[in-house]
Amino acid sequence: MLPKINKRKPFIKRLKCIDNSIDNRSFYSGVRARPVIDDNRVLHSEKGSIRLSSAQLEVTRWSVQQLEHLVLEAAPKIAVFDCDGTLWSGDSGHGFMVWSIDQGLVSRSSSDWMDTRYRAYLAGTVDEARICGEMVQIYAGLREQELRAAAARYVAEHVSPHIFSEIAGLVDKLRKSDVELWAVSSTNKWVVSEGVRAFGIPEQRILAAEVKVVDGLITGEIVDVPTGPAKAAALRRVGLPHPDAVFGNSRHDLAMLEIAAHPFPVNPSSALLEECAKRGWGYFRPREAVELPAPIAGE
Repeated sequence: MLPKINKRKPFIKRLKCIDNSIDNRSFYSGVRARPVIDDNRVLHSEKGSIRLSSAQLEVTRWSVQQLEHLVLEAAPKIAVFDCDGTLWSGDSGHGFMVWSIDQGLVSRSSSDWMDTRYRAYLAGTVDEARICGEMVQIYAGLREQELRAAAARYVAEHVSPHIFSEIAGLVDKLRKSDVELWAVSSTNKWVVSEGVRAFGIPEQRILAAEVKVVDGLITGEIVDVPTGPAKAAALRRVGLPHPDAVFGNSRHDLAMLEIAAHPFPVNPSSALLEECAKRGWGYFRPREAVELPAPIAGE
């Protein structure tokens, strides 16, 4: 049972001013308008506008049939997937943090501190690896069993309904072909483990943001935060220096896409689209996906 502690409404109201993602509205709204590219090469969506470069417009966009053909023709023995934005829409790491604070799992002092740190992240003065690590460290002192239960509830309510069905179908075909599936993410391992359970990815093949747990208690000691080049490094540590197939959606996945025999950008950010153009990669955009402006410049 989750503890019944007064909700941190002041923190939630402040987060609305930061990125309008409270209650996951930025990422998990039920109905979204399709993005439109106008004659001036500007992509318009419900979250804003992005000017696309000529290179971005020239990148080949695969249909789901083309993606499946390319992947199955490659006959991978090992396939690696990013999670947020690749397997499902949104940022489950940030979403879980907001939700867990609202549920009273985190102290007032920790929530205030994280509010300040997240503002700094949005301003570009705290990097991705640091903020992702701190979003796990705020649970220090809690029992891991409690966090696992919370993660299971959060994923069931806010992540599973937003899995990309076409990617889920592809993963199912790979699993039935006995492909070894891995997940690599900068989101905390409790959420990732629950999120990829439906894809048949076991916990021993998950590389995610993680802190040390001692006698069932969560500590603040970082074990790993796989993001950017650290994703490729994490794969090398487990004996996968050159995976057969890698799927990712942002510049934080670029390093592991580059080491793959077959890189498959899925739902790419504007920055990753630029990299696709440089490297001659195509990409796939799931039908449920909406192209959102990156929260941090260059993502």
